[in-house]
Order: sequence, then C-alpha cells, then structure tokens
Amino acid sequence: MIPPAHAPAFLAAHGWGDARILPLAGDASFRRYFRIVDGDRRAVLMDAPPPHEDPRPFIAVAEWLNESGLNAPTILARDLAQGLLLIEDFGDVRLRETVDESPDTEDAYYTGVTDLLVHLHARPPMAGLPVHGIEQWLDEVMLFTDWYCPALGLEVDRDAFRAAWAAVLEPVETDGLARVTVLRDYHAENIMLVAGQQGIAHYGLLDFQDALVGHPAYDLASVLEDARRDVNPAVETAMLARYQAATGRDIEAAYWALAAQRNTRILGVFVRLWKRDDKPHYKSFQPRMWGLLERDLAYPALAPVRAWFDANVPAEKRAAVWA
Repeated sequence: MIPPAHAPAFLAAHGWGDARILPLAGDASFRRYFRIVDGDRRAVLMDAPPPHEDPRPFIAVAEWLNESGLNAPTILARDLAQGLLLIEDFGDVRLRETVDESPDTEDAYYTGVTDLLVHLHARPPMAGLPVHGIEQWLDEVMLFTDWYCPALGLEVDRDAFRAAWAAVLEPVETDGLARVTVLRDYHAENIMLVAGQQGIAHYGLLDFQDALVGHPAYDLASVLEDARRDVNPAVETAMLARYQAATGRDIEAAYWALAAQRNTRILGVFVRLWKRDDKPHYKSFQPRMWGLLERDLAYPALAPVRAWFDANVPAEKRAAVWA
C-alpha cells in the first residue's frame, strides 16, 4: 500500500499539495485506495493502474448513478493516463460492520438497500453497458469447473454442468421482465452509511464500475446472499417480498436461480483469487458460499443443477474441505 510515485504531483495540481496520503484499502482487482487528508478536508485517491485497470467505467457509472438520484462518490479530479482519480470520501461507517455490531438494525438497513434497488430499477438502464444474460451466466458458472474442481482434484462432466445450468437459466432469460442496471457487486462491504444523508441517499455506493444491463433479481440476490456476512433468512424472505410488492415484478424463480448462479461463480472466483492472484484469505469465505448454494439448490426448479452436484461433487469436497 505504498502510494504511486506520481500521486503527490497529481494531488498538488488539484489543490491538495499539503495533504497526507494514508493507506485505505485494496480489493480483488489491481485497484488500490488511499485516504487524502488536508486539515478538515478528506478525499479518496483511487489508483487504477493502466493497462490493468481503466477508471473511465467508474466515472461514467458514478455520474449516471448520481443523476439518477442515488449516492455515488463525486469525481473531484482525474488523470486517466496515469489511472488516478480523486473522489468523494464517504467516511468509515460501512453497512457490514454496522449491522454485525447491532443485529437489531438489520431489518431496517436491508429495507433501505432493497428500496434503493426499487428506485434504481424504476429507471431505464444506463445506455452503453454490456448485457448480462444467459450466455454470460453460463460462461461465469464454468469458473467452478475450471478453477474449483481442479484445485480439489475433481474430474467432472463439464458438458453436463453447462447443460444443467442452461435448463435452469433459460426460463429466467425468457421471463419477459424488463432488464435493469445491475451494479453486480452490490453487497454489505460496498455500501457506506453516509453521515447527514437520509433515505436512499444514506447508502453510499462503491465498486460499481462493472455495471451491466441484466435481470432485476441479480443485485437483490447479491446483497441478500452475501459472500461476506450472514443475512438472517427471515430478512431475506421479507426483502424479496418487499421488492416484489413495490415493483409488481414476480422475481422469485429468477431470484433463486441467479443466487445459485452467482454463488457457484464465486466459489470458482475465490479459488482463482487464491491460486492465480496469491490472495489466500478468500478461502475463508468458501464455507459460507457452500451454505448459501446448498440452500439455493433446494429450490425445486434447481433440480437439474442439484443432480449434477450430487453426482460430481461429494460432500467432503464442499464446505467441509474449507472448514
């Protein structure tokens, strides 16, 4: 977490020459974040080094979200050639830690994050975003057979895996529901609680640069079946019902299918982060991912995928191997 050599000159050029640069966070990509402190002023420096990262999608989506009445960080300064952005600092109060420390607030906060999606999905999707549909869903779940299975010494039927998922996901693809902007990594560690803001503006959004145009159930499944914290199943049930009542969209079948799709993909992604990117701490999330996936697979429409897992992945190669 050493700041890039060109950061001081960038900050000085934009009126932050006397500021301190403090480590803040890294993530699963090449991006790094630093807090910039100058007296009472605060900002965040995003280091998105080219050619690995391109900050332009972050800028475009942030501006669109703010125009749509949501709360994404304001872009204060930019140097696209060097991959530097200076953005608004939402502070240190994050949804995950807040709810974990005060479980009695979970229902209220998840009501807010559900209502945020209702607001977002009432608008036409952002123009120019990639499509997230059945071909992408099928390619994503193959991360399980391509990374998870080899890492655990499993020889599996890849063609049958893809066919089982196609049988489950084709009804979701053709359900006729209007497609929406999908933030894709909408979960408790990417939602800040912004002081001085009320309603959905209280929820500061992060890590949305991979936004897509896709199914309205996807982000709800992302935040309620969270890889990083356990959401009370009763809250999950209540928020699914709340979303459907507010929008008039029957997303329940799609919800369980896309939750299972996402959780299967993440099982593969976390192994890839461990094996390829030398980030072994992601292994600690795998028992939770299996718990979520096993619950999803109990939904009757998931029977083809459940049968594949029963035939190809024994119990000792699921959550137990990571405990």
